[in-house]
Amino acid sequence: MGEGAEKITFPVIAERAGVNPTTLYRRWDSVHALLEEVAVAALTRDGESAPDTGSLQQDLTEWAQVIARDITRPHRARYLRAMVSARTETVASCPVTEKRREQASEVVSRARERGEKTPSVPQILDHVIAPLYHHVVFALPIDREYERRLVRDVLAMAE
Repeated sequence: MGEGAEKITFPVIAERAGVNPTTLYRRWDSVHALLEEVAVAALTRDGESAPDTGSLQQDLTEWAQVIARDITRPHRARYLRAMVSARTETVASCPVTEKRREQASEVVSRARERGEKTPSVPQILDHVIAPLYHHVVFALPIDREYERRLVRDVLAMAE
């Protein structure tokens, strides 16, 4: 949006969207809720699942690459930064994180079925997924080597 988080209001959003502000007030109880819904829709896709290549390392590497390519696109990065900037309090959960948790659980479950040693779902979220989002929020670079390093690091934690 190009303006500070404090300037993101329903009237500003409504004007840019070409709708009446009451339309927004009826559906969302706060700007944060609206931005979160938009970010979740922009940063995840219904029915999207993590890759299933037959190898945990390859699954995690491809998944990290898919996420990184997606969230580094300029309009996706703006959604993510807007969602983060609109937050003024700590939240109990985040829909984007929950979606990624479901996907990580799929990857871990498949790998265990194949008999592979796996890191835990929280380890994957904390050591592969979170750093990708962190780099986007703070406009830090992400490249293939960084993605592969994150995966190697988390695989070293496998039980």
